[in-house]
Amino acid sequence: MARFARWTAFGAAAALLVAGCSSGSSSDGGEGKDGSRTSPAASPSTGSSGTTAALPSSLTAQKLAWGRCKAPADSTAPGSDWQCATLKVPLDWSKPDGGTIGLALIREKARGGKRLGSLLFNFGGPGGSGVSTMPQYAATVSVLRERYDLVSWDPRGVAASEGVRCRGDKAIQAAEDVDATPDTPAEEKAYFQDAVDFGKGCQKAAGKILAHVSTTDTARDMDLMRQVLGDSKMHYFGISYGTELGGVYAHLFPKNVGRLVLDAVVDPSADSVGHAENQARGFQRALDDYLKSTGQDPAQGTRKIASLVKRLDTHPLPTSSGRKLTQTLALTGIVLPLYSKSGWPALTSALDSAERGDGTELLSLADGYNERDSSGHYGTTTHSQRVISCLDDKQRPTAEQTKKLLPTFERISPVFGDFLGWDTAGWCHDWPVAGQYDTPEVSAPGAAPVLVVGNTGDPATPYEGARKMADELGKGVGVELTWKGEGHGAYGNGSDCVDSTVNAYLLDGRVPKDGKVCAR
Repeated sequence: MARFARWTAFGAAAALLVAGCSSGSSSDGGEGKDGSRTSPAASPSTGSSGTTAALPSSLTAQKLAWGRCKAPADSTAPGSDWQCATLKVPLDWSKPDGGTIGLALIREKARGGKRLGSLLFNFGGPGGSGVSTMPQYAATVSVLRERYDLVSWDPRGVAASEGVRCRGDKAIQAAEDVDATPDTPAEEKAYFQDAVDFGKGCQKAAGKILAHVSTTDTARDMDLMRQVLGDSKMHYFGISYGTELGGVYAHLFPKNVGRLVLDAVVDPSADSVGHAENQARGFQRALDDYLKSTGQDPAQGTRKIASLVKRLDTHPLPTSSGRKLTQTLALTGIVLPLYSKSGWPALTSALDSAERGDGTELLSLADGYNERDSSGHYGTTTHSQRVISCLDDKQRPTAEQTKKLLPTFERISPVFGDFLGWDTAGWCHDWPVAGQYDTPEVSAPGAAPVLVVGNTGDPATPYEGARKMADELGKGVGVELTWKGEGHGAYGNGSDCVDSTVNAYLLDGRVPKDGKVCAR
């Protein structure tokens, strides 16, 4: 099981998946900084304002050959309104005259007569495919198509843009038997050996691109994309991890910022341990809200679920498929429906079945999170997520350091704390490339106002991150909008107040008062 994803498509995918959670169908999805702060390394092609002044014309003057979209892997081709193209970008941004890679783009052109330009979407992860997700998300943002071309892409290292597969299906399934919360020296050895093996698989599969898939690299790709699309300003809608990417873009290119929306906000002041603590807090908060909705006392309900998870550590449950529901898979299955309030009834059913000795429903939910279909094929969102986040994150706690952190994690969340604590050591253990920074730099003095949207019930990117992002963007830049709701993300989740405020900002340039609150 990967760290919980900063991946907004889970909100919508969970609703679809849990409606038929016994089918084992797959879902799009995939979250993943103490003290020192290191700004992303400056590129020789970047001027003091962040503009790419010295890029060769072979990049800046390239013409995109828009054409009919092919079907993404494990999906169907979008309708005829959608067009796809490939953008050339430098493999290594410090050598813009060197080799290039291709990024897969998708767009649906604006319908109205008062076109504002392109509106780029990043749906999170990191590791989420914009090419496959954009057509699914288009109905949610249909009003925005009146004035914008809706555009998304597969970032470098993702899906059709040099996407990385670090191990095959059989190896992925075998790795599900590795205990992600080791209790013995033998389990600990197996846990870290699996991390080493995964890293070696990524290195073999990715080759030279492994060192060039950072968030900073992708932010620079975005600005080249803006130029080639013909836009003087960057209009952008970043969700979940996409908020971190948007913040990094604003820092690098403040003068190019147009209208930026950051929804389901990653805390830019948290290092990798801080992110894990935030997620433990966020998912426990969501679990408490779920338990309250079913009439249970949150403390008692948490103890009951924690007891179930603990029993599975030594006694996995049988399922109708013949596979076993392990402790780690159960945690994964519990997490998925917490991304969306519409998934809560399925969580109730799955937990009740597990208490009766049947792990089928929780396993089906876990398979949805892990992108496993009924034939046993797994998606690669978490592979891309890992290669990107491990290049970003400099902090690499050792096993001994992690063991000292575990009591804190367990106090934060008796259900999720142990897993998220161990994840801080295992996720990037012995990774083939060094991390770039402890926390991303997102300060953007001189940028236009950026709308930062926080949801008080968000499990994967807890609400507190929105205020921190707004503050770090800078006075007069970060403008916070709060929704008192549930689930991962706010826009399109049922609040007319949120939707109308975001739409007014994007379509008419109306910036709300900082601190505006939309009630449930």
